[in-house]
Amino acid sequence: RKVSARDLGVAVALGQEGATTVAATLALASIADVRVFATGGIGGVHREPAFDESADLPELARSSMIVVCAGAKSILDLPATMERLETLGVPVIGYRTSELPGFFTAETGISLGARADSPDDVARVFAAHRALGRESALLVVQPPPPEHALPRETVERAVERAVAHAVEQGVRGAAMTPMLLAAVERETEGKSLAANLALLENNAALAAEIAVALARMDGRSDEEMNRGAERAKALNLASSGWYNS
Repeated sequence: RKVSARDLGVAVALGQEGATTVAATLALASIADVRVFATGGIGGVHREPAFDESADLPELARSSMIVVCAGAKSILDLPATMERLETLGVPVIGYRTSELPGFFTAETGISLGARADSPDDVARVFAAHRALGRESALLVVQPPPPEHALPRETVERAVERAVAHAVEQGVRGAAMTPMLLAAVERETEGKSLAANLALLENNAALAAEIAVALARMDGRSDEEMNRGAERAKALNLASSGWYNS
């Protein structure tokens, strides 16, 4: 089952297993003082008529770390999501792009106010962000790999059909996102799933490069960073049953 930030206390106390949302992963990572976190795409403001806003957004506003993603999920209202991020004081920086990526697609038509062209640039921005007393996350967005990115029109058509079907079926709340993603996968004949896996790997690779840049800013040697990587492997966090979705 999905576990959001609000569910963590219950899950821990009762020994339940779950797949953590971005919000829950941010909360846990903050406790561990993790500074860089990669995911596929964040949640945001939904498109359906009833009001539905992801808990990811307020958690981003109070979690001081770098979050690498491919934008918000394509099934969402992207302009509204960007407005909420602005209101919450969460900076959004394009990595080698000046346009907000749309998860499965590189194109949304939404311009970004800032971009970075290297992991070192991102590390410097984050350092300045923290030095100025800002407590929010720094959202770093990059497009999916070109060979896996889907055309904007294809994604939009699939999402519109999926949303219409969800409204007809009366799907709401936590069930909405997985239902919509599954519907888009059917509409694109599996291409959206391939794009999802590719962008996850791409985001993880960039997050690792940014983490190295941050460590070097801190004056850590390559040997120290290697020891840290070995300790992380030894912890074997995956065996705990928690993972991000």
